[in-house]
Amino acid sequence: MSRRRSGAIALVLLIALSAIAAQQLSVQVRETKLRQRPSYLGAATTALAYGTRVDVLETRGPWRHVRTESGQTGWLHDSALTEKKLTLQSGDTDQAVTADGDELALAGKGFSEEVERSFREGNQGVDYRWVDRMSLWTVTPEQSRQFLDVGGIMPREGGLR
Repeated sequence: MSRRRSGAIALVLLIALSAIAAQQLSVQVRETKLRQRPSYLGAATTALAYGTRVDVLETRGPWRHVRTESGQTGWLHDSALTEKKLTLQSGDTDQAVTADGDELALAGKGFSEEVERSFREGNQGVDYRWVDRMSLWTVTPEQSRQFLDVGGIMPREGGLR
């Protein structure tokens, strides 16, 4: 076999292997749930925290089938993921995390106490208590199904199938 042919075969194999290699993403929300199927109505199996790294095994529309570093698998929506490796850093070295999950999630999206204070100053007539209350509410998959059934709503993607 000629050197040129061997080089071409090696290049094709390298390209094929890089395409097969799993894409690695980070959770960019405070907490998200791994689901058994690609749907918000799929049963939740495991909670993942902000910054958790996952390997993508498969993509179906806006859903990613992923594996955690501990080997757990499930489905996550694209909106909960980012290609960035999320770490808190000061200067040239990683620092110990002293912020809670809420603060980390907001910081990851560019939201800070200063931004909130500025927004409140510019919108003083708005009552923000309900925003804080709503952040504490949880809705079960069964409640979501009932809401959709009562409203006659059938999601186009990732719904009841």
